Amino acid sequence: MECPFCNPKPENLLYEDGLIRILVDSYPASRGHLLVVPRRHVENWRELSDEEKSALLRGIDLAMEKLGEVFKPDGFNVGMNLGEAAGQTVPHLHVHVIPRWKGDCNLPRGGVRKAVLDIEDENLSLKERWERNRLKEDEIRLLKEAFLEQDT
Repeated sequence: MECPFCNPKPENLLYEDGLIRILVDSYPASRGHLLVVPRRHVENWRELSDEEKSALLRGIDLAMEKLGEVFKPDGFNVGMNLGEAAGQTVPHLHVHVIPRWKGDCNLPRGGVRKAVLDIEDENLSLKERWERNRLKEDEIRLLKEAFLEQDT
């Protein structure tokens, strides 16, 4: 399988520099769900250089900033699934930046702990939900424009 983060679809690529990329998630947990990934193919956090770790943190900050400008969410979930046992499905390290809004789910309390508690992820069990959460072309264009402003 070709790595979707090493060779992202152009329509999913919002930002890249020498160390990271920011991508639109293909199976979004919410509208605007982004991924911050190292450009270098790395599966494990410990394989990253200190410079790459710092770049990922800058990328998280940048993703939240641009999502805030474009979509005005009420909060964020930020996290990683490191290893297959933790739910990682693409073997290329990536950080999820998930915008959240008041009332976007029935039980927001606990956030990412739901995975550890073995509670079903209602987003993954309902294909129509992640299809509904996918950004429209005009929304992706707005995000790309916001990220382009970063380069000026």
